[in-house]
Amino acid sequence: MNKAPVMEYGSLVVVSGPSGVGKGTVCKRLCAIAPQVVLSVSATTRPARPREQNGFHYHFLSREDFFAKRDAGDFLEWAEVYGNFYGTLRSQALLQLAAGYDVILEIDTQGAMNIRAAYPEAIFVFILPPSVAELQRRIISRATEDEETIRLRLSKAESEMLLTKEYDYSIVNDTVDQAAAELLAVIKREKLRRANMEESCLINRPLIK
Repeated sequence: MNKAPVMEYGSLVVVSGPSGVGKGTVCKRLCAIAPQVVLSVSATTRPARPREQNGFHYHFLSREDFFAKRDAGDFLEWAEVYGNFYGTLRSQALLQLAAGYDVILEIDTQGAMNIRAAYPEAIFVFILPPSVAELQRRIISRATEDEETIRLRLSKAESEMLLTKEYDYSIVNDTVDQAAAELLAVIKREKLRRANMEESCLINRPLIK
């Protein structure tokens, strides 16, 4: 479905959460119910999984191409995760924001903190599982990793969840529809709050004589 752009400048929304929490599913559901929201397609050096399409799920790059783009400053942020590299293409995100879309960056905590340093005006949301046991069940049910990788993901999840305090909001993904609705409410709330702040600054701005 084609999305009709709106007139005002969009918001940059950073969404993070441990592997297996379902943040990708939540973000896709949000885009399906909110025509002004789009999901930024990250670049990665990891191999494509079955049924993943280049340019739709990820921009799959060789390490040489990825490093060339990194060195040229083509990424808003980039990070190494489990031996593979991921990055957000600057040109794509900025074009979507300028067209009035709210752009979702679904990235890990390392990349999120890089965005926090460079773009503090972005909205930062952390997706949590209902419990660690449920997170483990979700990771195992995907059947895409071996036992050692699952163990590493669960270990990293515990350390990532300690960073929740670095985010503006946290949302528990108990059901996808509810989590997507809460994420949309966060975006609307932040856009309204910031619009009110800008209006207040204009009203209270001293006249220059």
